[in-house]
Amino acid sequence: MKPEVDQILNTCAMQLIGAIAPLLPASYSQSSASLLGFMMMFCAQEYDRAADIRAAENADMRALFADIAGAVNDAALRTKLEAAAKAEDASLKISALDAANHGLRKLLIEAQTHIETLGARDAEKKIWSVLRAAADRRVLKMPGS
Repeated sequence: MKPEVDQILNTCAMQLIGAIAPLLPASYSQSSASLLGFMMMFCAQEYDRAADIRAAENADMRALFADIAGAVNDAALRTKLEAAAKAEDASLKISALDAANHGLRKLLIEAQTHIETLGARDAEKKIWSVLRAAADRRVLKMPGS
């Protein structure tokens, strides 16, 4: 058996919360141990879905850029949107996906600012839809809920 990172984190978290924290004095140490356990459970959750979340967000933003580029009247911004829409993630490494995501989000802010000054409501709605989907994907849930 080869344990995965999420399994190791969850096992350690359960030890911290269930076995170690109760043995500590009811103080900062006990609270810290419990908090660390919960943080490890959230990290385990993120480990399992991290690449999927980032790849989906990147794909959504690229599709959005292709969709709204025509509503942009700034030629330089339109060119950036069209180029970003055609790009692909170079790797599924979290660091590479995060780097691409950061650049795409920066461009999204620029596009959203421009679109809002134009009053292009349809494009604004599409932007907010992408932002809402990204927020929904990143919600952390308490284990067992």
